[in-house]
Amino acid sequence: MSFDGFPPFISAQLQYLLAHYPQLIKVEQVWSGSKYFPGSLDRFTLLIPYCLDYLRWDIIYNVEFPLAAPDVIFGPEDENFHPFHDLGGEGGDLRLVKNSLTDWNNKDPARLLALIEELRDKYMSYQKKRVGEVDDDRLKFEISTILSREGIEMHMSSGVEKAEEVKFAVPLMDMNINKMVLACPWRHPQRIYLQVVYPVGRKYVSAPSAPRLKLMSTAELKALFSIDDVKLPPWLDGMCLAEYLPHLEQLLQRQVSEAVSLIDVRRRFIEALAPLFGRPLEADPVFCRKATFLSASGPFTLLVHFFLSTQFPKQQPSLMLQSTQHFNSHGAPAKSPLLNDYPWSPRWEVSQMAERVFDFLVDESVNFKRQCNESQLQH
Repeated sequence: MSFDGFPPFISAQLQYLLAHYPQLIKVEQVWSGSKYFPGSLDRFTLLIPYCLDYLRWDIIYNVEFPLAAPDVIFGPEDENFHPFHDLGGEGGDLRLVKNSLTDWNNKDPARLLALIEELRDKYMSYQKKRVGEVDDDRLKFEISTILSREGIEMHMSSGVEKAEEVKFAVPLMDMNINKMVLACPWRHPQRIYLQVVYPVGRKYVSAPSAPRLKLMSTAELKALFSIDDVKLPPWLDGMCLAEYLPHLEQLLQRQVSEAVSLIDVRRRFIEALAPLFGRPLEADPVFCRKATFLSASGPFTLLVHFFLSTQFPKQQPSLMLQSTQHFNSHGAPAKSPLLNDYPWSPRWEVSQMAERVFDFLVDESVNFKRQCNESQLQH
């Protein structure tokens, strides 16, 4: 994002936060709160990852008093979240505890990062305390069996128009997926999570219904492995989360390892196209999901774009032809629709796959040339 309009000390702290926060943190909106310097931005909303969702916190600096620490406004559901107060003394009076704001230094670019990390840690403890106070025997049992797992986050939600429920974000598999991918481009660690949502009840039920389960992952992981293709194991009657997780993790470990091995299969397929089309003009060197070749049919020259899914070779590549000589009414190069209807078998050898695709495109390029010429005449 652009940091134009922020005073230098706010810009430095915000840039440091976005560059060094261990997860992908976002800035939703920015504005000015000064009537004397209306063009100077000093307020913004942060989207902070938590429990497979985002916390929206407003960070309020005061450009007219740059030495002052910022205020933080939490979400409307968190009016009871008081991170820097503690019950102390015999009367149980609230007292202020030492924190990231007590010795604020506006010249230190790392101070905003330290503040957000401290607040998020306290928010995690706050939500854990709320969930632990829920009067639900089944929920208490589930919590007692999984709390030993590292990285679990939980959130208690309630409202006038919706029933109370507890959401868990459970990180799965102790695997460093980043290190499994050669020349990995990912800046943040890639993880897969199980979202578990329990409705809050007031009585223990001998055979409670299954919780709502959903697999989620970091967005970049889709370049390697799509969790949408994973079929969750069934939740058996009487099962608890501690029993369910090992089976799910074994399934995911096998599928992630297979997804990594398929990178090499896609790479060998692209390499097998080179003797037929020549060296690719462009190719995805890490995940081998895309490649573009220059081809010719007589005097007609075209680009052939290959798009390979993470399910290749079970799923055949999508192809697109693009003319270098014909243009549409908007001046853009003419393109064919994505082509998927051609002979394909995942049991073929990689070289055979490449030859079959090449044979198909020899005929298809003639049809594409005719279509381009007819379209050009109409324009």
